Amino acid sequence: MKFEKALMLMDKANQQDPNKEVYEGVTYAKEYIYGIRMSKRLDDFMPNAPESLKLAARCQHICRWEIPRNSFPMDRVGYLTWRNELKKLHASKAEEILTSVEYDKEVIDEVKMMLLKKQLKKNELTQALEDVICLVFLEYYFDAFMAKHTEEKIIDIVQKTWAKMSALGHKAALELPFSDAGLALVQKALA
Repeated sequence: MKFEKALMLMDKANQQDPNKEVYEGVTYAKEYIYGIRMSKRLDDFMPNAPESLKLAARCQHICRWEIPRNSFPMDRVGYLTWRNELKKLHASKAEEILTSVEYDKEVIDEVKMMLLKKQLKKNELTQALEDVICLVFLEYYFDAFMAKHTEEKIIDIVQKTWAKMSALGHKAALELPFSDAGLALVQKALA
């Protein structure tokens, strides 16, 4: 019951996103559809995922629009600072929602740890969340990313994405339904 209520509150928050995305002819709030995709991909990737990981996946981008990218310098340092501020925002919003539905401190702390990307490569749950994030990017956002960037930038991002993933994540990524152009660039990046 509290799990369903937490997801409902996360979805309700993300449905406030003023940014929209059209998917299969339907317009969605951008971060709402992202949360749904994260949950779906996690179900495929780790069907027996613990509840804390399911919660973290659903609120990975919760209220992301509240801290726009252009509110930081448009350089590498600005980008990294923005990403760190987003992690803190997501962890804070998750804590508010999970506290409101009376999750215990242990679950809340575990969700926050994952959202803050603590112990990446060392903690199985944080790593699984990162794998799912990368898989969702490659499946749903990669083609749009390719259209906006040079081949050199795309190859660099694929290599960085790949470095964050586990062996299980790599296996799942290679099974994604890439476009021909997307698959060619992934193969080039991994060569």
